[in-house]
Amino acid sequence: MQFTKGHGTGNDFVILPDPDGQLELTAAVVAALCDRRRGIGADGVLRVVRAAKHPEAVAYAGTAEWFMDYRNADGSLAEMCGNGVRVFARYLTAHGLAGPVGGTLPVATRAGVVRVEVRAGELAVDLGVPRITGRGVATVGGLTLPGTAVDCGNPHLVCVLPANVELAALDLTRMPGFDAALFPTGVNVEFVNPAEPVAGADLHVRMRVHERGSGETLSCGSGACAVAAVVLRDAGRRAGVVAVDVPGGRLTVTVDERTCWLAGPAVLVARGEVDLAALTVA
Repeated sequence: MQFTKGHGTGNDFVILPDPDGQLELTAAVVAALCDRRRGIGADGVLRVVRAAKHPEAVAYAGTAEWFMDYRNADGSLAEMCGNGVRVFARYLTAHGLAGPVGGTLPVATRAGVVRVEVRAGELAVDLGVPRITGRGVATVGGLTLPGTAVDCGNPHLVCVLPANVELAALDLTRMPGFDAALFPTGVNVEFVNPAEPVAGADLHVRMRVHERGSGETLSCGSGACAVAAVVLRDAGRRAGVVAVDVPGGRLTVTVDERTCWLAGPAVLVARGEVDLAALTVA
């Protein structure tokens, strides 16, 4: 099986070219590929398949040629991945499967078709307006933290930390507790501290995230968008630019009344061949 390895601010992916949708990509194979000791290692898998060749995306074939079949590290399906779609677009352009730098590329996902702007230094994706849907709580290491539920095509719970709780002190080696009735398919949980002002942004925050099906990751693009929506609301703003620092770097989120753009680096670092027979598949 041919693969490419890429990441967006440390949120890393195994990219599998499968234009005609012929790979038998089971949850066990995905988990084995993402195993950081026995496989390639990644937060998830991006399968590159033509929309017309995938039953979940054939309805989008007239709008977008390519479908991002995204799987979490445990093999479960996910609707959207903000960093993943930017890395996906970088792969398409690098392999001559999409237009040149400077163009806009439609990509089909389980959350619908999104637009990616391909730039020389970074990629930006239009993820639509995040929808704040209610309130919830997360529990971490004996702490009960109030949060805001946000729909970015996938579910998020954004917890702005009180002043006496340090972001770095949170133990995210386990999935935070959450209300399963509110998030029946699981949830990405973001924890946020305000940060000092930076040039070019209206607000600046630091974020850590525990992603469903993957654990704590160095970055989460859709999570950054969810965080931006919440902190702008809390600041009494309907629009603005938010710099979101994650352990893997910085993402920039621009929110207005019509949409939300996520921008940041997306790089391809390696390519090769994996021996499926050698993977430890449960």
